[in-house]
Amino acid sequence: MEFSQGTGYALHALTLLAKAQKGESTGIRNLASFLGVSESYLSKIMTKLKKGGIVRSSPGVSGGYELARPANEITFLDVIEVTEGRNHLYDCANFKENRHALFQGHHNDKAQSPRGNGCIIQQILHGAEETLNTWLSQHTIQSALTESLLAYPKEG
Repeated sequence: MEFSQGTGYALHALTLLAKAQKGESTGIRNLASFLGVSESYLSKIMTKLKKGGIVRSSPGVSGGYELARPANEITFLDVIEVTEGRNHLYDCANFKENRHALFQGHHNDKAQSPRGNGCIIQQILHGAEETLNTWLSQHTIQSALTESLLAYPKEG
């Protein structure tokens, strides 16, 4: 399992926006330069975040991006669902097509496992996904920023 680089850039960009003063926009050029990524690539990511209601943009020379809601209300799960989509990590095609090896001779939707109806493997993987989603929903852009500032305090 792997998240795209775009998701990583989105999370880093949001952390930078959270660090900015409230009401202060950060331009795409500054974000892209800090992250070491092209403006056009980051613009595509920021467009997804805008459509997902995570950031808002302001046009013009002094325009840019800012968080659309407080950083403590933007979870990692919110960001990942916007950048990666809301699909399950795994859906068993074999069970859907009645070709499931674990249910030989039981080619119907009522096949039972100790966990209920459906593919046991899919149920286990969906359980893992639920655990991951719970973990990601407990971590916000603000918590990442706070941990980062504690781990790397300014010298001076």
